[in-house]
Amino acid sequence: MTSDAASISFMGYLSKLQVIERANQNRQYYLICPAPLAAALEMEKGEELEWVIKDRKTFEIRRMQAGARSKGGRS
Repeated sequence: MTSDAASISFMGYLSKLQVIERANQNRQYYLICPAPLAAALEMEKGEELEWVIKDRKTFEIRRMQAGARSKGGRS
């Protein structure tokens, strides 16, 4: 393990899964990203994210093109 990897600290935020039940019996599930986390990651509206299932209790969310857009405006 390198010294850089050893110095990585993890942070966690709690979020609740929300469910919207539509009149036609369809459900939509929403998982909200807390604002401090989105700000720390410099996330932008419309970014594509990939959900990777590791097992029934663990998943990763990956940014498809992190940093592709310039900070502070549209490209």
